[in-house]
Amino acid sequence: MLAAERRDHLLGLLAREGKIVAKDVAAGLGISEDSVRRDLRDLASEGLCQRVYGGALPASPAVVDYAARRTVAPDGKRKVAAVAAGLVRPGGSVILDGGTTALAVARALPQDLACTVITHSPTIVAALLDHQRAELFLLGGRIFKHSAVACGAAAVEAAQNVSADLCLLGVTGVHPDAGLTTADAEEAAMKRALSARAAETYVLASAEKIGTASRFRVLTWEKVGGLITDADAHDPVIGQLTARGVEILAAGDR
Repeated sequence: MLAAERRDHLLGLLAREGKIVAKDVAAGLGISEDSVRRDLRDLASEGLCQRVYGGALPASPAVVDYAARRTVAPDGKRKVAAVAAGLVRPGGSVILDGGTTALAVARALPQDLACTVITHSPTIVAALLDHQRAELFLLGGRIFKHSAVACGAAAVEAAQNVSADLCLLGVTGVHPDAGLTTADAEEAAMKRALSARAAETYVLASAEKIGTASRFRVLTWEKVGGLITDADAHDPVIGQLTARGVEILAAGDR
């Protein structure tokens, strides 16, 4: 089989099965595992898969820069945001992650809602300045421009001194086995620090992130209260998560 044919085979397998197991592909094609791994390295370098131990998973489309992410699945993010905003109770406190889905949540909060919003995202704070009854707390640190959020040691330390009823957390990858992932190690650490300071954590994930993975794990499924997504209820990944006991909050048309 030619290299181009192997590439097409691997991409087709990834689309159908949602994962690639290198040893199984090698046995099926009668080639070495090294050949499969080389092919996977090439695909990963083009952003077409996320390599993991023993094979590969679909790569998240949400690892592009902040400006580009604004154009990815805006309707899905709006639906997810509408459900997430409903979890913020009058008088309650919420840790709101950065990113474009979290920004949609901020914009979905009622103008007259009395609440406390803690965030490490300057864009979230700016979006809530006209919410007169919302108390805003901005956690500082080195600004990670890719996601327009504060990260690093100073930001993690600041996070350790707050607490909230709820954390609404964004990720780039949602996968039954890989868990909840993102593309930057420091951002993953910041997300863990934020989640640890809330009584409950719900994950924000529009449909294009379901079944995909990025390089760095944020949390395992045992650490979150549930997933808010507009993904089809019949999506096999949603079925696997439900079977694991993950609460799914469906974000349909609103």
